[in-house]
Amino acid sequence: MKNMGNMMKQMQKMQKDMAKAQEELKDETVEATAGGGMVKVIINGEKRILDVQINEEAVDPDDVEMLEDLVLAATNEALTQVDELVQTKMGKFTKGMNIPGLM
Repeated sequence: MKNMGNMMKQMQKMQKDMAKAQEELKDETVEATAGGGMVKVIINGEKRILDVQINEEAVDPDDVEMLEDLVLAATNEALTQVDELVQTKMGKFTKGMNIPGLM
């Protein structure tokens, strides 16, 4: 019974620590660029796009597809970076656990 009580305390602490880490992710940001900095996307740890900056030199009415590709590339890179950030921050809680659907 004593082991069960200690285990419950550890689980409660882990839940509290996980909640804190998730809250901290809201304030963390990543930045990705494409086209040599022509397009920049800033996104937070909750995968919310905070800012998209487009250099006016990237705006060519005759080549809208290029601009679309740059925005997609920068956005996808930012999302990849956020996934890595989340894995780094939250992975320590699930390390060694084999719980489907968790991380």
